[in-house]
Amino acid sequence: MNKKIRNLAGAWALGLTVLLSAGLAGCGNTALEEEVQRYAWPLGTASPEDTVTQIYAEKFAEEVSRLSGGKMKIQVYPNSTLGGDRELLETCKDGDIPFVVQNTAPQVTFLPDVAIFDMPCMFDTIEEVREKVDDETFYGLMEEVYRDGGYKLLGYADQGFRVMSTNKTITAFGDFKGQKIRTMENSYHLNFWKALSAAPTPMTFSEVYIGLQQGTIDAQENPYEVIVSNRLYEQQNYVVETNHLPHLLSLIVSDRFFGELPEEKQEILLEAAELAREEARAASDVRISDKIAEIEASGTQIVTLGEDLREQMREASRPVYDAIREAVDDTIVDAYVE
Repeated sequence: MNKKIRNLAGAWALGLTVLLSAGLAGCGNTALEEEVQRYAWPLGTASPEDTVTQIYAEKFAEEVSRLSGGKMKIQVYPNSTLGGDRELLETCKDGDIPFVVQNTAPQVTFLPDVAIFDMPCMFDTIEEVREKVDDETFYGLMEEVYRDGGYKLLGYADQGFRVMSTNKTITAFGDFKGQKIRTMENSYHLNFWKALSAAPTPMTFSEVYIGLQQGTIDAQENPYEVIVSNRLYEQQNYVVETNHLPHLLSLIVSDRFFGELPEEKQEILLEAAELAREEARAASDVRISDKIAEIEASGTQIVTLGEDLREQMREASRPVYDAIREAVDDTIVDAYVE
């Protein structure tokens, strides 16, 4: 643990001690009402401030404060202030940084069953995705996955789907062939684009804009919010709504930290998480519409794929489905695809 995180962890741990003991100095039986949390619990993200991730985190912190009458406080630290995705996961599990909001993709290394969300072309609308991740049976299975890893899952929001930007329009399945598309270093993502006959190229995200500008790559894939915030559309003629994967955002808390809280505080966190989830999803829908308008105003064209082409993409993805089924618990796969 680096020095910054160690000092911060010590500060909020002291605050928790004050919170739990402040009421004991009184002579009545209203300890909860007497509590004063002197230090805010940290919530870390690796995302910039102007994102749905930040909206999700800030709304959660706001609702925790409101529902507790100001007695429970959370401070949001965006932009990898407390570490990148991997470091945040490690410190959250240890309980040093109790709360984290992040995309599910970095979690696969720690929680292999989270690879279920790498199954491509499973959903046609984001409403279907939300209905699935909120489904009581499926959500319960994912809660167990996170709990076994040392985390308590508090919910999923999203940034819509991941889409493709390119300089060559896609109107038929053969148009994917040979396109050099930047992807994350994720075997399922790589194999999906290979199945479409594209040429996937893992690349550090900071190099993507220059890669597009210099022609090192032809295309990339990300949610609309990332495409616009990093102005990737400036180097592309088309944004193709492949909608191949949902870009899910998970809100998690250290399971040990959560389990040590009194039940009434746990209930506040759960209720706040539900309210924050709905706020983040609504914000995502509005922001996607705004991002599309900004892209179109620049002259870059939005391409919507027909159902026949999407069905061809699904059929080509079968080897990826098989690989994920081998890596992920069958019960989870069945609950996801049913």
